Amino acid sequence: MFRVFRFNAWTAFVTVIALLIASPVLFVLSSIFTNSSQIWGHLAATVLPGYLKNSFILMLGVGFGVFIVGVGTAWLVTMCRFPGSRWFEFLLLLPLAAPAYILAYVYTEWLEFYGPVQSSLRAIFGWTAVGDYWFPSIRSMVGAIALLILTLYPYVYLLVRVSFLEQATCMLEASRCLGCNPWRSFLTIALPLARPAIMAGLALALMETLNDFGTVQYFGVNTFTTGIYRTWFGMGERVAAAQLAAVLMLFILGLILLELWSRRQAKYYQSNSRFKQLNPFKLQGIRAGLAFLTCFIPVFLGLLLPGILLFKMTLENLETVFDRRFFEFAGNSLLVATLTGCLAIVIALIMAYGVRLQPSLGMRFSVQIAAMGYAIPGSVIAVGILIPLGRFDNAIDSFMRATFGISTGLLFSGTITALIFAYLVRFLAVSFGAVNSSLSKIKPSLDDAARSLGHNPSSTLIKVHAPIMGSGLLTAGMLTFVDVMKELPATLVVRPFNFDTLAVRVYNLAADERLAEAAGPALALVAVGMIPVLFMSLKIAQSRQNSVDL
Repeated sequence: MFRVFRFNAWTAFVTVIALLIASPVLFVLSSIFTNSSQIWGHLAATVLPGYLKNSFILMLGVGFGVFIVGVGTAWLVTMCRFPGSRWFEFLLLLPLAAPAYILAYVYTEWLEFYGPVQSSLRAIFGWTAVGDYWFPSIRSMVGAIALLILTLYPYVYLLVRVSFLEQATCMLEASRCLGCNPWRSFLTIALPLARPAIMAGLALALMETLNDFGTVQYFGVNTFTTGIYRTWFGMGERVAAAQLAAVLMLFILGLILLELWSRRQAKYYQSNSRFKQLNPFKLQGIRAGLAFLTCFIPVFLGLLLPGILLFKMTLENLETVFDRRFFEFAGNSLLVATLTGCLAIVIALIMAYGVRLQPSLGMRFSVQIAAMGYAIPGSVIAVGILIPLGRFDNAIDSFMRATFGISTGLLFSGTITALIFAYLVRFLAVSFGAVNSSLSKIKPSLDDAARSLGHNPSSTLIKVHAPIMGSGLLTAGMLTFVDVMKELPATLVVRPFNFDTLAVRVYNLAADERLAEAAGPALALVAVGMIPVLFMSLKIAQSRQNSVDL
């Protein structure tokens, strides 16, 4: 008989972990019903409409851009052959390594009035003042949309390309036999079949858009994320900041439900002949040149050009960039990223194995609740952590003062414990996905064999499954490590006093207009971010080759 819960040690342990990880999100949602006096009414009457408008425009522009770039490039490199198409299969993923806020700082330095581009134009045409010519401002809504597109389109490209690779080739071949050209085959066959992958990629890109803080703050675009930060630190209203965070969460939930409703009962089935080799469309002449430019421009603007500019600025300022403080910030980043990566592996392994042992509805629901943090912006998670932890610290301090005359200070909210907890809430889903995927490939017969030899579930997990899952565990830790290294919104709010990471260092230097000094830390973050991107490219290539061989 089906049961919602099967209570045992694993069920209890996984449920407790899930509730702990989900507690910041639940706290933020509960803040909707909290009375925040007149401040919330003031925000709703003044800045809230602007936050809604700017966030909506930003999402609309970024969504349209990543759809066009991601889907278009995925189709070209998968179904067409032109000079460089094989290289672009993985090159198009590389801009994912560069955080949008780093591109914002680089392009501002390059395109501003005293930057090399406008300085060269004035020298060539003899212009002397800004009134002599017009040049688009990079620090604007349009600039923010453009830079977010350059860094987020790989989410759509990656998922849609995998979908194109797995599509049934017989249908595409049938469309050719019926006289369909490549453009018509794309619109009528490939694009509708790829809709789930497109929507999943768009959802990830839009969630990252709402999570962005560095880009929109630097460009002066007021969104929910900047509003939460300003309400917390500028106005000192933590409850109002939590309520803004709750509104943002409801906004994201509405988008997810809208996408699910749009699909309703639609199904997307494909035949078993999907891995048959398909003769690609061979492009020549102008078509080949346009295809090459279509794939090259996002890679060049999204990574190559910023990388070159960062490298140049780093070489010009070696003594000021790589000083003692740089290595201190790098050490802080490595510390929290390593600790979070290791903890994420352990927690994700426990959760995934708990579902394997007890695949009940209650267990699955608990795991899904714990893994929902990736859909929540870092600023929201920061608010949901610091307020309850601060109250808990104050309660402990009051008790110790009254009982023993000792002040304990901030035991949790003032240490890296809160910061690591914020990272776990935000990125546990990334680690869990990799671990669960690896664990699901292990046959249940191995569990039975281990039990017959006298191993209990814990021993089976440690001695049998964990060694087999080495690659999956490494992937989970690596992805979490890199995400933590680049994370900015939650780090700015939760980090302890005088504890800065490389991401915070880049943000602070850019805010002070010291972009040349920010080049070194920014280049380091981009270099670290390329590790999982290259790893994913190799995995996709190997998976495709193995599938074709089968």
